[in-house]
Amino acid sequence: MEVLKVSSRSAPNSVAGAIASVIKDKDAVEVQAVGAGASNQAIKAIAIARGYLAPVGVDLICIPAFANVVIDGEDRTAIKLICEKR
Repeated sequence: MEVLKVSSRSAPNSVAGAIASVIKDKDAVEVQAVGAGASNQAIKAIAIARGYLAPVGVDLICIPAFANVVIDGEDRTAIKLICEKR
């Protein structure tokens, strides 16, 4: 499954386009975010992506989970948002 990493500086519209593109090709994508700002941008992007995909008959769902990631040699907990077609 393809992984998209989102930061607090990510543009939600750009991330939404990437999500929609991957969903059209592969049916699922994992969106990872570490921190409140990044999580906020990721959620906004998923909401926007639902709007991009709805007109072509795709109902996007999101399954939240936690993931352990290493950033600069330090263990961090990320929010993992698994997005799939329903």
